Amino acid sequence: MKIDVLSLFPQTISGPLHDSILGKALEKHLLEVSVTNFRDFSENKHHNVDDTPYGGGAGMLLQAQPIVDAVAYTQQQAQAEGLSAGRVILTDPAGKRFDEQAAADLAQADHLTFICGHYEGFDERVKAVVTDEYSIGDYVLTGGELPTLVMIDALSRLIPGVLGNDESAVDDSFSTGLLEAPQYTRPANFRGAEVPVVLMNGDHQKIADWRLKESLRKTYLHRPDLIDYQQLSPRAKELLAEVKIEEEQN
Repeated sequence: MKIDVLSLFPQTISGPLHDSILGKALEKHLLEVSVTNFRDFSENKHHNVDDTPYGGGAGMLLQAQPIVDAVAYTQQQAQAEGLSAGRVILTDPAGKRFDEQAAADLAQADHLTFICGHYEGFDERVKAVVTDEYSIGDYVLTGGELPTLVMIDALSRLIPGVLGNDESAVDDSFSTGLLEAPQYTRPANFRGAEVPVVLMNGDHQKIADWRLKESLRKTYLHRPDLIDYQQLSPRAKELLAEVKIEEEQN
């Protein structure tokens, strides 16, 4: 997959991408990320990319021209490499909530372009070239770089080969619609806190049931809203009923 990022602060994007799992994905050429400063596309002699809003108001707005032209450039470059023009993602408080399903959807594309905003927002006409608008939460950040990095990280780990074990992505929280069950590693007894015996008995069916039940328990206690959206199997419904009884008794 090729990812283009349009930003006024390219170094904010470039640094984190070369660490840990994402850095290895880049080394293996499973992922290609290019960062473009859209100030370079400004037609203003002073290379300004913002201006005061019509009708008044606080702050400055990013102009449409540099961004729209930068998007056209990334699309032309991608197509010259045999890729599609791709999807263009804008981070916006009015956008859809970014979640695991959105990450999985974006991970299917061969080319993505992210637009990182700053100041008080964008000229609305930027959206003429945008295919997707996402919000990562109901709060305000100083720019679009952090949300872009969050989305790139989330979708990249769903690309085959990026994780050392592709099953890890399947088992993680939200991948199944539920929170992930607790996990343990050596030692079996850490300062009096012991690993549940069921995880060490070698009975795969009992282990699977325990993990499903504890996944349901964690979700029920911490994010009960997620359960409302699930089509639970008969076995999951049985285990959830047990969880509710046990928690009422505690």
